Amino acid sequence: MSERTRRIDHLLQEEISAVIQREVHDPRVGFVTITSVETTPDLRHATVYASIIGDAAQRKATMEALGRAMPFVRHHLGKLHLRRIPELHLREDDSAQRGTRVMRLLDQVEAELEGTGERVDEPLGETPELPTPTTLNDPADAEAADDPLPAGYRRRVDRVSLRKARKRRGR
Repeated sequence: MSERTRRIDHLLQEEISAVIQREVHDPRVGFVTITSVETTPDLRHATVYASIIGDAAQRKATMEALGRAMPFVRHHLGKLHLRRIPELHLREDDSAQRGTRVMRLLDQVEAELEGTGERVDEPLGETPELPTPTTLNDPADAEAADDPLPAGYRRRVDRVSLRKARKRRGR
């Protein structure tokens, strides 16, 4: 996706949200959030993702009302002065419902683990211990402990970079 298409997607998302909030006066349109807009590269079609709060019947009624309002919304998008106003295709964004379901499932698993007496706050499986230097008296040892590269490799890189620097200076 090009930067231009990304900017147009964001612009369309803001403008469609504003038109739905200010201009669409259908009582069936409840709490709607336009979560994203995906435009084809030729700007002929745009998929509008809407997140709707409510039960299944309310979401269905809102989607129908929004579907009927999309030509009206497209007409109001004409003020954007784009070369082509895309045809709007409405899709329900159910990511909020899926996220809520995942959270409920995690809560159930946590409740089951608490009922069995297992510790919930510990990660599952073993965590490997990371090596840590205990005492570092020598500065060379401190550099070696912080440096993830082998010592010979570091010296070679330093010689090569020193040679390149001298060459650039004309020596």
